[in-house]
Amino acid sequence: MMVPVRSLLACLCSVILLCAPAMGRVPEPSPAEQCLAANEGLSLGAALPRTAGVLKSGGPLRVVAIGSSSTVGLWMTREEDTYPGVMRRELARLVPSLQVEIFNAGRNGDTIPGNIARFDRDVFAHHPDLVIWQIGGNDFTWGEEAASLMQKIASGIALLRAQGIDVILMDQQYTPVILGTQYAKMQGAIATVVREHQVAYLPRFDMLHKAVQSGVSIMSLTSLDGLHMSGEAYDCVGRALARAIVAGVK
Repeated sequence: MMVPVRSLLACLCSVILLCAPAMGRVPEPSPAEQCLAANEGLSLGAALPRTAGVLKSGGPLRVVAIGSSSTVGLWMTREEDTYPGVMRRELARLVPSLQVEIFNAGRNGDTIPGNIARFDRDVFAHHPDLVIWQIGGNDFTWGEEAASLMQKIASGIALLRAQGIDVILMDQQYTPVILGTQYAKMQGAIATVVREHQVAYLPRFDMLHKAVQSGVSIMSLTSLDGLHMSGEAYDCVGRALARAIVAGVK
């Protein structure tokens, strides 16, 4: 049976009208993009002289990322989706001529003393220009005085600086499980050391908090265990860190 041309045209017009709103709709930014927008212009707060010199000379820049599961990139199946992997990719995008080597020295469940005990083997052996030290998530602070926490952090920084290495501290993640702990004691200890020792600092907790305040769902930045970061959060942290490093050199 032949369908009248007029009927076919009417059907076609109906389909076009139904699809038009979707065709013109701008895709919503991902949680990672929204997180980056909420933290635009982030500064590390202190100079990285050795890193700056290497970037200006074109590299190679040798970086060690040390910490616990947030550095390992727990729940990520690909190394390039961890924050060090994302950071490497973003540095390559921002400075295409730069040669970068990043060594991931994360260990699940590690603590501040555990990190320091591994410095010789997992940090100094790589002769890095820059160390990103992620701390706080596994250091149970209920019975420990803030002064003790600060002493541990400061001693680690002193060991790294004695080797002429630039240091960036990274604090806790902003996730539901962390919010259920005495996280403020650790945050306060880190902030005090940063201020007193003039250490470069990536305020991960505040970064993710700002993203949530801007409308990003905390669950989109959190893995299913409620403790670790999601892939979107790793992406935001890695890119924000690379951008802050490069911005600090200009």
